[in-house]
Amino acid sequence: MNCLTKVIEKNIDPRKHYKIYNIGNNKTVSLQDFINTIEIAMGKKAIKKMYPMQKGDVPRTFADITELIKDYKYSPSTDIMSGIENFVNWFMNYNKNK
Repeated sequence: MNCLTKVIEKNIDPRKHYKIYNIGNNKTVSLQDFINTIEIAMGKKAIKKMYPMQKGDVPRTFADITELIKDYKYSPSTDIMSGIENFVNWFMNYNKNK
């Protein structure tokens, strides 16, 4: 069980009002770096079709975790490579027999 899961489970109380938190990482990662990380974790190259920015695309995004840090003293500690590797391993195992 990871740290975030413990924070969530510890603070779930049906008698309380709830607050919505942006859970993510407050460090930007370029789309190309994200794709490269998935390629490394999967051990294969993605088939990419590159297009110009589309309507609604944003050049940069990141999670604003200010409230999560303030309320729970939680700050993400998993780097992008470890997180993607963990997800890919979970996904492949989960879907192995489907």
